[in-house]
Amino acid sequence: QVQLVESGGGLVQAGGSLRLSCTASGRTSSSYAMGWFRQTPGKEREFVAAITWSGGMTDYGDSVAGRFTTSRDNAKNTVYLQMNSLKPEDTAVYYCADLAGKEMSKRSRWDLPTSYDYWGQGTQVNVSS
Repeated sequence: QVQLVESGGGLVQAGGSLRLSCTASGRTSSSYAMGWFRQTPGKEREFVAAITWSGGMTDYGDSVAGRFTTSRDNAKNTVYLQMNSLKPEDTAVYYCADLAGKEMSKRSRWDLPTSYDYWGQGTQVNVSS
């Protein structure tokens, strides 16, 4: 059983930066990727970013590309989401998720929440104007 723990959320002014962390315990070496999603009340979970454990291939949602960067530290089983130039519309609960990738079809759709097998509890990010 993989357990994910996020940290680093908080309140920041528009234009500021935050770095989120997500540490995975119980992760197997076969785990394919980690993803970041965010959600606001009444809306569907939105893809933010993803990164593969092997090779560090990354992808970003259109709304954050160029402002957010995801990275990983395999030795620490930790992924990071560096968020720069934050906007009020970035306010949301941010989740990290583990994509085991045993099904190849899910590996190609890491932008979908249904592709992921384990989720963290979420961390709140508030960006004030």
